[in-house]
Amino acid sequence: MSGLARKLIPLADRVLIKRVKPVTQTAGGIYLPESSQKKEVEAEVVAVGPGGRDRNGEIIPMSVSVGDKVLLPEYGGNNVKLGEEEFQLFRNDDILGKFE
Repeated sequence: MSGLARKLIPLADRVLIKRVKPVTQTAGGIYLPESSQKKEVEAEVVAVGPGGRDRNGEIIPMSVSVGDKVLLPEYGGNNVKLGEEEFQLFRNDDILGKFE
């Protein structure tokens, strides 16, 4: 993991994630062209903000933590490039699920 990603702390209810690399080869050894590869919806949480606030100003705890494997929507998030690595910022509410 990049040292730059560790220094970026998302604000409010934002989560910094790194998508898992898409599968480029089948079990039989055939390489897939980029046009047939789907965008990966699985990612790893790299950094987490402190959480959003409710109407009373209380912090709403985040549902994920650093190192969690999560399920994302196919589209969305904001692309962030730190050094040579690409990450995405999502809101906590945009994350669809968490893998155990």
